[in-house]
Amino acid sequence: MAQKICILGTAYPYRGGLAVYNERLANAFQDEGASIKIETFTLQYPGFLFPGKTQFADWEAPKSLCIEQSVNSINPLNWIKVGIKIKKQKPDLLIIKYWLPFMAPCFGTIARIAKQNKHTKVISILDNIIPHEKRPGDTVFSNYFSKSADAFVAMSKSVLSDLNHFDTSKPRAFCPHPLYDNFGPKVERHTALKNLNLNPEFQYILFFGLIRDYKGLDLLIEAFADERFRQLKIKLIIAGEFYSDEEKYTQQINKHRLQENIVLHNRFVPDPEVGDYFGAADIIAQPYKTATQSGVTQIGYHFEKPMLVTNVGGLAEIIPDQKVGYVVEPNPKAIADKLVDFFEHKKASLFHKNILEEKKKYTWNTMTSTIQQLYKQLIENHANQK
Repeated sequence: MAQKICILGTAYPYRGGLAVYNERLANAFQDEGASIKIETFTLQYPGFLFPGKTQFADWEAPKSLCIEQSVNSINPLNWIKVGIKIKKQKPDLLIIKYWLPFMAPCFGTIARIAKQNKHTKVISILDNIIPHEKRPGDTVFSNYFSKSADAFVAMSKSVLSDLNHFDTSKPRAFCPHPLYDNFGPKVERHTALKNLNLNPEFQYILFFGLIRDYKGLDLLIEAFADERFRQLKIKLIIAGEFYSDEEKYTQQINKHRLQENIVLHNRFVPDPEVGDYFGAADIIAQPYKTATQSGVTQIGYHFEKPMLVTNVGGLAEIIPDQKVGYVVEPNPKAIADKLVDFFEHKKASLFHKNILEEKKKYTWNTMTSTIQQLYKQLIENHANQK
């Protein structure tokens, strides 16, 4: 009989990295023969808590997956209802991707009720256990959630260490974030530049994804003010929706008179267009001030692009310095120096050769295997306790 797995969390019709991750993980388990269902939200965030323009995708639903909208993140009566439903369905495994303490009461309550069937095991994949942007109650909420899970997968060693603040005894494993390989094939540079209406006489640095202060876009703009970039005919593409104050970034651009040198696409980039931005870019810059891991690096690996990351959180764990890109300190001079080095010394071909080898580490079956090993350990532990 096929293993029954339920994934609780973001999926279509919601958009963004969380949805992409859960759907890709579901496909990986399905490919291995499991019976998969995703329980996603009827309401993910109340409108006043959501900083973007919309939470929803404007493309077609994935045809291969069973996704049911059932979860209201702020309604305790709904949590009980969904928990009872999963409890009755008796999946072997309930997987919950945890990224924000706001979700802890909802996820923790559903998990507790589901486990009352004495059959379902709960494994949480931790994006973060301590959030980047801290709020009152974070510790209490994450503690509540951590007590509801039976085991954990951390996608960076820093998160694995952070978990010790909440639990030191339950089974856990480290497995890096797999490749985001669901954005289609590589787009050739000339095609990408044409699709984005960009000048082929320039080379391009790409900052990609939702813009929050901790991601260090201000450091990158400050670095890009270095006159060497003008001499090398390089432009910076900023592609993503602002989830923080846009005005302070535009003021910074204006202060350094970079309006003609920065391509600002202030919008959420739909999945079908992601390949164009990475096809146009020569190098991806992630100048984060704090981090655990990032899905952008795994899109970069998929599209085989060199990357510059800062030496924070788990970013340096997956970008070997001087091999597939650069690891630098989070300050403008260090960022500028290495980006200039990349273009001046034409490092693209060397890095690309190494990327082809390095990306083999980040397969989805490595993640599914890690989860299954934890599940097996939980079953064995349960049997030994009888």
